[in-house]
Amino acid sequence: MTNQLYYSSPYMSSWTTNIVKTLHKDGKEYVELAETAFYPEGGGQPSDTGTINGITVLDVQKEDDGTILHLVEQEITGQTAECIVDWEKRYDHMQQHTGQHLLSAVLHEWKDIATVSFHLGTDYTTIDIDIEELTASDLLEIEALCSKYIFANKEIKTYFVTETEAAALPLRKLPSVTGKLRIVEIDQIDYSACAGTHVARTGELGFIKLLKTEKHRNQTRLFFLCGHRAMKDYQVSQTILTALSDKFRTNKEMLADRIDKLEKEKKILNSELEAAKLENAAFLAEKLTSNTDSTVISASFAHKQLKDLQLLAKTIIKEKDYIAILASESDKKLLIQHNGSQSISCGALLKEVLAEINGKGGGNNTQAQATFDSEQDLKKAMDSLISSI
Repeated sequence: MTNQLYYSSPYMSSWTTNIVKTLHKDGKEYVELAETAFYPEGGGQPSDTGTINGITVLDVQKEDDGTILHLVEQEITGQTAECIVDWEKRYDHMQQHTGQHLLSAVLHEWKDIATVSFHLGTDYTTIDIDIEELTASDLLEIEALCSKYIFANKEIKTYFVTETEAAALPLRKLPSVTGKLRIVEIDQIDYSACAGTHVARTGELGFIKLLKTEKHRNQTRLFFLCGHRAMKDYQVSQTILTALSDKFRTNKEMLADRIDKLEKEKKILNSELEAAKLENAAFLAEKLTSNTDSTVISASFAHKQLKDLQLLAKTIIKEKDYIAILASESDKKLLIQHNGSQSISCGALLKEVLAEINGKGGGNNTQAQATFDSEQDLKKAMDSLISSI
């Protein structure tokens, strides 16, 4: 059985030990050490990573017999192992896992809410809790309670007990395992059976930030950050908030009101713009059809978008049996459309043209569109359509 230094010395990040054996299995290389501070995956906490003799440790797993195997990037030779844990990752896991214990204890104290499961992810830490909903004000209240215990800098102790000794402890949740139990105790706050790594005092958590909730199987999934993760998130959020405040020329307290005002103004402007586009489409349709006997109405525009061409085509063919062929030079897009009274299939005709000219597109009997690599190809396609009709 491997000597588990991550329990006796959780702040250890480097050590020298002996290699018990190496193992080649399923095309992968594993190493067993006499003692290890690499935490193996378990209890919702990912494994540590780092290096052994400069070779990357990819994963760590604990076998049923207590042996701990380290998956390494390549074979390791020799008998001595110089080991280094990725300390930034390890300490992050210690903060997140301890934060989960404190948060779960606060939820239990606050409204007797049980924690059902825990997951420590790369970006977020989550717990599933036995309540259908938490409001925004609930989250703020829970955060404040967590902060009270963080500022108190409570001591966190870990120790092993027998089943009999465990029965005398006020455990928040009864464990399913039997035999010796490892207890994580937050002084006067929480007693939990847990095999993870933890910080020594609650003050090391810095603060806990509750991010959001999601409904999950009649329960609530609560997303949160602790310690350095919470600080980095705050820094990013503050940078974004400051930039937005500067952009909208207001302070952060008034930013939401300013954005609401701009959204209302945008809705009004969009309504006015749509009305103006309808009026412009009617004007252009009249202009294009007033002095021609042809059933083909064609025009090319420097800056109109495809949706503007579609509105104009719809206006042109609304009253009479025209075939509208319209182009956007800036977007290099072409549209052909009629109201269904013509025998020409727009899609089939455009397909014939695209067989000769470099472009992509398609359509049905009454409407088709295409995009071209150059304005020159766009013009050739338009001329070819008009000529074919």
